Amino acid sequence: MNSDIVLEAKSVSKFFGTITALDNVNLKITKGEVLGVVGDNGAGKSTLMKVLSGLYKPSEGSLYFSGDKVILNSPRDSQNLGLEMVYQDLALAGNLPIGDNIFLGREPIKKIGPFNFLDHKKRKKLTEKHLEKLKINVQSADQKVEELSGGQRQAVAIARATAFNAKIVIMDEPTAALAVKEVGKVLDLILNLKNLGVSVIVISHRMDDIFTVCDRVMALFQGTNFAESMLKDTSRNEVIGWIMGKKD
Repeated sequence: MNSDIVLEAKSVSKFFGTITALDNVNLKITKGEVLGVVGDNGAGKSTLMKVLSGLYKPSEGSLYFSGDKVILNSPRDSQNLGLEMVYQDLALAGNLPIGDNIFLGREPIKKIGPFNFLDHKKRKKLTEKHLEKLKINVQSADQKVEELSGGQRQAVAIARATAFNAKIVIMDEPTAALAVKEVGKVLDLILNLKNLGVSVIVISHRMDDIFTVCDRVMALFQGTNFAESMLKDTSRNEVIGWIMGKKD
């Protein structure tokens, strides 16, 4: 196996009763690669990502992280391996500050005698350092998420996903609800993750997003692999055709 491959799905199928959501699907992504995954509604994109992130167990097939076969029993298992998922609804707590959201459930602790306390000073310092690393501009790490723009909220969700040495980040329609001027900032953030060596899987209906940040694109159609190409070797019209189940 290529030593640069950080995640691979081999012959993955997923059945829900008599319904086949995925049928013998293959996917792989290398270190620092941005992979676009496209397909019409019902093509199997979300189901595949839920399998990769440990939310669903595959009915058939195998998953490999850095060449090792793994069995994921929960999203926590995939997080422990370095895979994080940023869902379309972001799942942020609007009434909490940015730092609290980034470290929610994984807060830094300081020990005083037999007791453990939240280390607020360390959390703020780590938040500021991480935001700076990702080139995310906000007024303050203490700013509440509900005060942020849509693009800034998306950036905070990505910051949360990458705060614990993520190797792979899956993003579900990361620019779908954003104003045009904010789309570019999120795409720049994806390219910055690539430069940091993080692998990114982008699910998107927006061809502009795919052709701006992705190195490679794969299309699913009716739960199966349909087509795949390096971005430099294909065109928007060809990829749109794949989404509709058409090949030249």
